[in-house]
Amino acid sequence: MDSSWFIYALGLLAQGLFSARMIVQWLISEKKRQATSPTIFWVLSITASYIFFIYGWLRSDFAIMFGQIISYYIYMWNLKTKGVWSSRSIKPVAALLLLTPIAGVVYMGFHAEEVASRLFHTECIPMWLVVYGSLGQVIFTLRFVYQFIYSHKKGESVLPKGFWIISLVGTVAICSYGIIRHDWVLCLGQSVGFITYSRNLYLICKNTPSRNE
Repeated sequence: MDSSWFIYALGLLAQGLFSARMIVQWLISEKKRQATSPTIFWVLSITASYIFFIYGWLRSDFAIMFGQIISYYIYMWNLKTKGVWSSRSIKPVAALLLLTPIAGVVYMGFHAEEVASRLFHTECIPMWLVVYGSLGQVIFTLRFVYQFIYSHKKGESVLPKGFWIISLVGTVAICSYGIIRHDWVLCLGQSVGFITYSRNLYLICKNTPSRNE
């Protein structure tokens, strides 16, 4: 079996989970008639991020990996805020999720030249595209930085209006990157976001515009 199919299957699984989190969040929000931050959203987020990072490594795509690094521990924080890690049976999973990125950094530190060659000195992705894709990932991931700061001030996990606005801007950037890279997995995964982001913005503006600014 061609290994490229396995890689794309892995990426498709991650994007499917990313899309599922948005659909589930959307359906729950529609039921409550307001934008909500359900626990399942963050469970799917951390699972998809874990898999998608591996996909990025196998694709030698620094932009994808960089985007996951930024948001990964924010997902962890939201799950902690919702009390998910308090269960004794879940603690081993939490430890695995917590330590995996650290192990990755250690590995990269001992194989810095090999990693740099794989991610930055490849004919598959010119440097300008690496920079462009990374910038798109930064914009897209800033939504979780914004969400973290907003939620930390509120003392609870919420998805405010700014989160959805940044999501729309970021998904346009990532889709264009995916088109240039001929990465249909990336484009397909982002396409679901257009509907859910727009709908959540509508619900927020309709019901609680002043509270979610």
